Amino acid sequence: MIKLKYLVILTDGAADYPLEKLGGKTPFQVSRKPNINRLSQLGEVGLVRTVPPGMSPGSDVANLAVLGYDPRRYYTGRSPLEAISIGVDLAPSDVAFRCNLVTLSDASSLEEKTMVDYSAGEISTEEAKIIISDLAKSLNSSEISFYPGVSYRHLMVWHHAPSDCRLTPPHDISDRVIGSFLPQGECAPKLLALMKESQKILANHPVNQERKQKGLRPANSIWFWGEGRKPNIKRFDEKYGLKGSVISAVDLAKGLGISAGLRAINVPGATGNIHTNFKGKAEAVLKAFTEGDDFVYLHIEAPDEAGHQGDIETKIKAIERIDEVLGIILTELPKIAADFKVLLLPDHPTPLALKTHTADPVPYVIYWSNSVNGKHSTPEFDEVSAAGTGIFIEEGHRLMDRFIEGRPD
Repeated sequence: MIKLKYLVILTDGAADYPLEKLGGKTPFQVSRKPNINRLSQLGEVGLVRTVPPGMSPGSDVANLAVLGYDPRRYYTGRSPLEAISIGVDLAPSDVAFRCNLVTLSDASSLEEKTMVDYSAGEISTEEAKIIISDLAKSLNSSEISFYPGVSYRHLMVWHHAPSDCRLTPPHDISDRVIGSFLPQGECAPKLLALMKESQKILANHPVNQERKQKGLRPANSIWFWGEGRKPNIKRFDEKYGLKGSVISAVDLAKGLGISAGLRAINVPGATGNIHTNFKGKAEAVLKAFTEGDDFVYLHIEAPDEAGHQGDIETKIKAIERIDEVLGIILTELPKIAADFKVLLLPDHPTPLALKTHTADPVPYVIYWSNSVNGKHSTPEFDEVSAAGTGIFIEEGHRLMDRFIEGRPD
């Protein structure tokens, strides 16, 4: 019996709302994507709710659901997944925090500052590593440990931390005064003190001095969010009987995959934005299948980053580059596997008009290489077409069951 190969292409944040600047259409509707449309013309298209009601529409929750795990049961926070990705072993009493390098405006008090840029101008990993290393030298203690990540995304672990902590993602408050969004709860005094100390250290930091000279935004503060404790989820191979890998530029997706027992594949030049190594990701997928993987989870962050920046042109370009990745895979994968399935979907919308995530259902397409037609297919893949098929999966974690165990129409 020929064993199927399974590929998930997660187009992070690609779903959107109709925009007046696009003639009332979404980026999916206006982008040139012949390969994605090929899937929708032969496969099953529908809508899926990846974020359970009442839960925050983060990529952590949504990707957990897409991988087949009920977030209501397994979700323990975003940062523990990132900790796992970079090899930080958390104790049961540890709380991990995402530590963004951000750009705040000048103001006399912290409360009056504005969130200018949640990514400090998409600071490079090399620059950020120097900054986080210097912060660690000054701020690490028996309680606190800082760890470098990728670009603006880093990690702080608080040993024996309190559980009462209410934090706001910085990408949710772009261009807003931060006073009402600062840490609250039992953890607040410690986190606020660390933030204020970081601003003293970073004010005249050599990396920031050089960035200013180049006309770039300085990383003049840290910002904590996404706190959580170590997760415990069932291995993917035990759940579905498939050996697999995860390919992503971001620690969240890699950590989630590692937690599920998937192998994390690092692609040189993968950045998490529009400048990522798209071709390298396609080649990594094909190599993983050649080496014997049954399942590959390909996560592409670029549309989400563009959504947070409110950048219409880049979001459309990101979707079109993803289509090119799919084109490479569809050309080469039949040479490796006689039979394969592809699931393509966003994890959540990141509407350009809002610059943050929403919990709206997202379109998905399931394609099987032996399909010739489908009664739930659509000429093009987008939010409107998906809604028109009448298929709606209320519990997002059940989509993976449908993908792996289902039959084509």
